[in-house]
Parts: sequence; C-alpha cells; structure tokens
Amino acid sequence: QVQLVESGGGLVQPGGSLRLSCAASGRTLSRYVLGWFRQAPGKEREFVQAITWSGGTVNADSVKGRFTISRDNAKNTVYLQMDSLKPEDTAVYYCAVPATTRYSDYIPRGSHEYDYWGHGTQVTVSS
Repeated sequence: QVQLVESGGGLVQPGGSLRLSCAASGRTLSRYVLGWFRQAPGKEREFVQAITWSGGTVNADSVKGRFTISRDNAKNTVYLQMDSLKPEDTAVYYCAVPATTRYSDYIPRGSHEYDYWGHGTQVTVSS
C-alpha cells in the first residue's frame, strides 16, 4: 500500500514563498504521475499541478508562473515550490497519485482520478 506524507506548510506573508514536500513509501513511484491538489474552507478540492514520470508538467491557471513542481525519484519525493503567494492560496495542500498512470504522459486533473492521498499540510497566506 502507498503512503504519502506532506510537509512544509505554514504561515507566510503575501508575496512570500514556501516549499512543500511529499514523501512516498510502500511503492516506488518513479514511473507514475505525482500531483498536488488543494482545498480551501468551504470549497471543493482543486487541481494545482502534476508531473509525469518523464518530467512533463501541467498546472492550474491560478498558479501559473508562481508554483513549480519537481520530483526526486531517488528519494521517492515530489515537491511544490510556491512563490509570490497570495491570500487566495490559503488551503490544505494534498499530494496524490493516480494508480493507472505508470509510464503515462497523460495527467489527470480530476480528484476522482487519483487513488492515493496524503493527509495534507496547511498553507496560510496572511499578513
């Protein structure tokens, strides 16, 4: 079974940066899509960014040019570098893995397409 553990969240002022990490265990995920989602209070969980096994990425328009996803396959870890943070980025951030994407260049954007989820890490952007 796959376990995902996020870390790196916290409180940051508008315009600041944070780097989230998601460490996986239970299975080597170097050949799968790894994704980040977020959920703000009272809102549905939304897609943020994801990366394929070969390094291709897709991001939501709301984070384009500000967030960068990367992966370290040797560490079985995916990262989300978040710069120029805005108050509307405040949410719980989750990493997730779609089990059907081994060696796939297709990146799902719907949360229902992801099978494994971490417990999330809180990001709060406020002055």
